[in-house]
Amino acid sequence: MPISDEELVVAAAEAGAAVVRSHYGSALTHFPKSAGDFATTADVEAEAAILDVLHSARPNDLFVGEESGRTGTGVSGRVWFVDPLCGTLNFAVRNMLAAVNVALRVGEQVTVAASADPFSHEVFWTDGAGAYLRHRGVDQRLDPSSESRLVDVNLDPPFPNIDVFSAARLLADQSFIDTFRPRVVSTTLAVAWVAAGRRAAYVTDGQLRDNVHFAAGIAVCQAAGCVVTGIDGRPLHTGLGGLVVAADEPTHAALLTLVRDQCARSRSI
Repeated sequence: MPISDEELVVAAAEAGAAVVRSHYGSALTHFPKSAGDFATTADVEAEAAILDVLHSARPNDLFVGEESGRTGTGVSGRVWFVDPLCGTLNFAVRNMLAAVNVALRVGEQVTVAASADPFSHEVFWTDGAGAYLRHRGVDQRLDPSSESRLVDVNLDPPFPNIDVFSAARLLADQSFIDTFRPRVVSTTLAVAWVAAGRRAAYVTDGQLRDNVHFAAGIAVCQAAGCVVTGIDGRPLHTGLGGLVVAADEPTHAALLTLVRDQCARSRSI
């Protein structure tokens, strides 16, 4: 019986997570990519494992991998986005904060997605209608909550809106400190955590359309009922870009106020 897209995306993410887990603590070859950035043996082998699962089941699809780029015929009009190890810098120094992200876009819509934690054996996934946490074969529906007030802020470049918005300035804003409890884990696993109620929100700058790091987490959050916009409150991938994903409307509104105040101060200088 053919495998469904939702089961395939989970299987692919779990295959990548198994490879990442197997390399933890080992000597890793580094492959330079850009200033301050690199891939490791774990990134490359995890991506190969994911693509093997996807290619075998969907040979006519297009595949966009962080390490291997675009492969496949793409005659089906379907595109898979593969991020084999989000948190490479963490992983390389034996920090377990990492994620494996896989998402399928059909037309303009991400229809299924999965973000796997290699070390907790958890997979945050969506079939496009609901959002779930799978742990050792058992699924439960994700339930966003802002109760913790924990907000993860991404400090990794690029920063295309630095003139009007800076994640570092947000972290130093006394109003932000008074309202929320900031966190910086440097992996998009924290995006999925918003859907799971483990973060109240997540904020990043950047142009995120077709981004292999963020496609899965965004889709999971949207399916879970989180509030998801760009940093200027406009629909995702419009306006300034970036991302504000919040567990509920009050949290989202409070963060947008902080971002807008920062923009207003920048423009008045």
